[in-house]
Amino acid sequence: MGVTLVMFNEDGRRRDFPLKYGATTIGRKTDCDIRIPSNEVSRLHAEVITDEDGATVRDLGAANGTYINNARVKDEDLEPGDHLMIGPVTFVVQIDGDPSDEELVQIRSTLRSRQAAGRGPTVGTSEHVYSSDDEIDPIAALEALASSADQTAIEPEEDEEV
Repeated sequence: MGVTLVMFNEDGRRRDFPLKYGATTIGRKTDCDIRIPSNEVSRLHAEVITDEDGATVRDLGAANGTYINNARVKDEDLEPGDHLMIGPVTFVVQIDGDPSDEELVQIRSTLRSRQAAGRGPTVGTSEHVYSSDDEIDPIAALEALASSADQTAIEPEEDEEV
């Protein structure tokens, strides 16, 4: 079973985070598999467990919570097309190619429309105003991490224009 977390940046470029079998940790700590350096994200925020039957997200006691489709969850199975929200970042869940790349573009457009109307999650955008001078843009940091040569746990696919 192939599970990928898909993030779109502000200019519409897509970034894929293929998940390994077993547990993938998401959080602010430098040793997390997916690191989101934001004060809105706990050091060890959540984990996604994948196996041959599917994928499950488990909140690891994060103060700000882990959300699927705008609902706070503790331990929940992921379905194709779900929106997994960790702090300021929203990923679309793709399982075995579902939703298709064309459908992902539509999902992105729908989420952007909802966000503009103030009714939905952000889609990998960094429109949050940071109050700390020490905090960096989590989206830029995720992209830098994904493209760094020393990133071994999760290697993103090449950027694709959508």
